Parts: sequence; C-alpha cells; structure tokens
Amino acid sequence: MSAHEAVPVSLAEIARIAGVGRAAVSNWRRRHDSFPVRIGGTDVSPQFSLAEVERWLRDNGKLRDLGGRELLWPRFEALGSRNESGLAIAQAARLMRSPEARTAPAALSVQANDLAVRTAQVGREEGPRETFEFLLQRWLETHVRQLSTTPPQLAALMARIALAVRLGPTQNVLTLLDPACGTGHLAVATMREYGSPGLEVLACERDPALAALAAGRLEFLAEEYAIQPRVAIADTLRDDPFAGTKTDIALCNPPFNERDWGYEELATDQRWTHGLPPRTEPELAWVQHLLARLKPGGAAVVVLPPAVASRKAGRRIRGSLLRTGALRAVVSLPPGSAQPHSVSLQLWVLRAAPDGLATAPPDQNVLLVDATLFARSGTREPSPDWNGLDSFVLTSMAALDQVDQGPPKGAVRVPLLDLLDDEVDVTPGRYTATTTEPSREELTLKWGGFGELLTDLADHARVLSTLEFETGASQTITTVGDLAKAGALTLRAGQQPLESASTARGAEVRLLTVADLLHDGAPHSVVPAGSAPVAAEEGDVVVAGVARAFRAWVHAGPPMALGPQLYVLRVDTEKLDAQFLAGCLYAPANGRQAGTHASSSSRVDIRRLQVLQLPLEKQMAYAETFRRLRAFEELLTAAGSSGRGLVSDMSDRLAAGGLST
Repeated sequence: MSAHEAVPVSLAEIARIAGVGRAAVSNWRRRHDSFPVRIGGTDVSPQFSLAEVERWLRDNGKLRDLGGRELLWPRFEALGSRNESGLAIAQAARLMRSPEARTAPAALSVQANDLAVRTAQVGREEGPRETFEFLLQRWLETHVRQLSTTPPQLAALMARIALAVRLGPTQNVLTLLDPACGTGHLAVATMREYGSPGLEVLACERDPALAALAAGRLEFLAEEYAIQPRVAIADTLRDDPFAGTKTDIALCNPPFNERDWGYEELATDQRWTHGLPPRTEPELAWVQHLLARLKPGGAAVVVLPPAVASRKAGRRIRGSLLRTGALRAVVSLPPGSAQPHSVSLQLWVLRAAPDGLATAPPDQNVLLVDATLFARSGTREPSPDWNGLDSFVLTSMAALDQVDQGPPKGAVRVPLLDLLDDEVDVTPGRYTATTTEPSREELTLKWGGFGELLTDLADHARVLSTLEFETGASQTITTVGDLAKAGALTLRAGQQPLESASTARGAEVRLLTVADLLHDGAPHSVVPAGSAPVAAEEGDVVVAGVARAFRAWVHAGPPMALGPQLYVLRVDTEKLDAQFLAGCLYAPANGRQAGTHASSSSRVDIRRLQVLQLPLEKQMAYAETFRRLRAFEELLTAAGSSGRGLVSDMSDRLAAGGLST
C-alpha cells in the first residue's frame, strides 16, 4: 500500500473513533449529504477514507475530547502484516522513550517507520505509555486468533503462586525467567505482585514482533519499578540465551503440541535429568528446562494442557518429577482461563530441591487442586470466577508445606505411594471428587431461609398489586440524548482497561463486563485503578448496551470500572432522580425500541432510550415504586435459586435412602 492510498475504515471503526454507537454513525451518513462517500467494502459493510472521515468529524464537532490514538490504529491495521504492524508499534515505543533512536529495524518499510514517527509524536503529547498500551491492546485484539496470550488474571495468579512457594533467603535482587514471554504478560504481572525494586527480568521469545513488543512494555516500566529487563530473540529450547544463569522464579505459558521442538538435536542435552522427553511430549521438555534454570529452592509455575498429567508416554518423567520432589502441586483450572478456552488447563507448580536434598522425603505429599468448580455458568463463552479462583488456589498453596494445616475442600494432599503406580496420573479430579448429602440441620436452615424469601415476596406483591394506573393519560417523553444535550446528565461509554502497570500495588477497582452480567451480575475481576478509562461512582446509573444483557440500575458501591458495551450516566440531582432514570431505562419495551433487532447480541443505542419528562417532585414517587419493583425482581430470582437448590438437596437425600415412613 503506497503512502498516497486511502486508509480504509468501517462504520464500527468510525464509531469507535468518535466514541459513539454504530447506529449514530449510520444516522450521520443518512442525514448529512457531506458525509464521506464509500471507497470500498460492500453495501452491508462499507469502507471509507480515514482522512476524509477525520476531516468530516472535526468539521462537524463530532470528535469531542478524544485524542489521536483512535485515529492511529486504522493506519497500523492498513499495513496489512501482523509482524510489520507489531514491529512498527514497538519502534514507536522506542522513539517515545528515546527520540534520538532514529534507526529503524530492517524489517520495517518506509511507510511503517513513518507511522512509528507519527505515533511517537502523538504519544509524547498524550502520554507515551498510555499510547503504547492502547495500540498494543488493539493489536492483540485484532490478531487474537493468531496469538496465544496469558490473561492478566491468570498471569497475576501464577506470579503469586511462584512468590509464595519459593524457598530461600530474602535477597536484594530477585531474578525472574520467562522463556516463552510473548508480549510480556507474565513479567508485567510479576512486577505488580513483587512490588519492590530489584527485580531482574530475563525473557525470551522466538517471534521477533512479540519480542519487540515485550521489550517495549518492560522498558517503559524499567525506571518506575527499578527492574533490569533483558529480552532475547531466540528459540529457547534449541538455543537458550540464558543458559548459564540461575533464577529464583520462572513462569511460562509455552506453545502446546509442537512436534518440531528439537527432539533429535537435543537428545543428549544435560537438562533432561528426568529423562529424554518423547517427541510427542514437548511440554515435558519445557518443564525440565524450567527446573534446570532454577536456583536451589527456586519455584516455577507453568501452564500445561490436561493430557500432560496422564499421557502414557510421559509417565516415566512424571514419576521422576514426583520422586525427586520437583513437582509440588497441580491445579486444574476452569475452562476459559486461557487459550484454548474450551479446555480445562492445568498449572504445574515446580520447585528445585534445596541444597543437599536430591530426593523427596519418604513422607512427601503432592498437592492436587481441582479449581474447575469456579467456572462461571450461563455465559456464551467459558470463563472462570477469577476472584473466587484466586482466593481458593492461594489458600490451597498456603497449606503446601504446612503439614498441620489442611487444604480447603476441593484440594487434597496425595502421598507419593498413591501416585507412583502404573499410570502416574496427577490429574486433580481423580483424587478430589467427593459426594456428600446435606445434613438434617442444613436442610432445616435452607427451608427456613426459603420461607423468609416467600414472606418478603408476598409483602412486595401485596403493595405492587394495589397500584392504580390512569388510562388514556398522555405523558411527555424525552430521550437520553436530549437529556445529555440539556445538561441533565452526562453519558460515558465503558472501555477495555489498558494493561498498564503504572498504578501502585493495591490501588485496584472491580471491573464489570457484559459477561459478568450474563453470569450473576457481579464483577469477577479487578484492574489497576489508573488503567480504567471509565468508572461508575456511587449514585451513577449504569446501563448495559447489548440486547441479551440489557438492564439499568443505580450503582450503590465503591468505584467500579466498566468494560465495553456498558455505559455510565451521571445525573444532575437538581433535574433528575437517579432511581427514576434507571427505572425508566430498564423497561423492556425501551430496550426493544432502542435496539437494532439484528440478534440477541445486537447493541442498544443508549441515546435513543426514552424517559418520562416529569418535574423532580413527581419523579420521587415513581422512583420509590421502581425500587420496590427491583427488590421484588431480586427476591424472585433468589427464591428460584433457593428452591432449585432445595430440590437438588432433597433429591440427593431421598436417593441415599433413610426416609422415615
């Protein structure tokens, strides 16, 4: 693509640049003859010139306070190549940190290098790190099918485990190794969790674009976190650039099922102290590589597919890992914890033997943790309850070396003798599965709670059923868009938090996503407060702008970050009552009227949602009724869940026998 060719953008990209919904852009195109003409695409998915769109948006006052970052991304995407766009973003990061670093990588075209220079200029105006993180996130989202990344929540959990399990004295410099670092998610998570200066990061990646982006991320953090990052481009198993270095902790999310990992040329490698990994078991090569690079007492955590715990080809190596005490724990994760999302991946927790201890003690146990129960049901894609998962796994790890401390339910210590059989299967589910029937006392308490729910439901039903409605009365209706223009409220759209480590440890906010709403309505992850572009404060109205999760409510808790397709409406309390506004917006007919009707995943145009136009004093009566109606709905949901639980528990008791007749 030459420098004179137009950069194409879709309607969705224009909406993202302008910070509005796609329906709004369609309306602009229909109502304004001056809107840019289509330059490509189809009638259903038209494309427009970015330069013409930018000019039109500015001329018509549609860009508001948005900076230049959104305008940069389509130009990176127009480069066409995943590698070139990634290297261009990394080069922009270099220029933002060191303006004098003008030498461009040989792999970059003139067009890509010019874009990197332009990006550096925008970054210096709007924040170098924030600009880089924004572009990196967009790059990862665009190429998600070609890349396997470690989600921030899983990366943080792995770092916490390694720091907790490691043995050895406290020292001035702690060394971290990630031999397959990708774009640096594990290293960034370790910096946040370690929270102290003196962390040396050794990272390796064979993909040049990924390595360059990882180096960019870590260099941005080097001064603030007092780290010493070293990122090498190499095939770690074949040509380890850190072969002579021992590390305190190691984290790894290696590539899975790669047959061409170096079986022939590495047959006599000294790292295979537990046996030469079979050609079909590359994951066991990564496990032994990590162990070979640990100091005595050092800890490693590695993500592995579940078949590694039980495949026949690897049983000899698994047996050796157990006998030497190198394999200390296995954690089965819920599906959706990382790619591939349909699989229940595992974390293997490894530890190098302390000085003078070559084999595990005879009474050594291995901790097996089944965390698959923390899968969230009711969502389109599998995903874990990160808050519950994190707490459960760390509580289990606290019992790893404490013989007098029992692990929580769902985790079990298994003696080596029970594992060292013909199969050497270390799958946690084989040893943690238990079935228990509720006791008589538990059932009595549950029936009592169910009765209280029914009583409260009846009280609300009695009040709501006596309400009277006027027939034929006409009411004036306004819209959210009109209220925003009149200054009665401000509207902001939620965004994906930037993966930045700039916030001090502990300064975190809960993150609410559409997936959370589809599950149980509660946030299941936290993010650094500084990385959340949009947050709901107490008293704000939050609206879900997607048909399958459409709802509106008044936020009552501490600040909460909002993800994409969620909106925060902050009212002028002298003109609007928040409960009244939320009640009007939540009407199902409102969502249907403002939706695109394309599918259950279609978006709702928030600005088109309708609101009764009433004076503030009359809004109060409506607000109180809306509150009661929402309470009735919540009680109805709780009663249904409690009733289903009682049916399940009673069925188990009856099936187990013992009914008095």
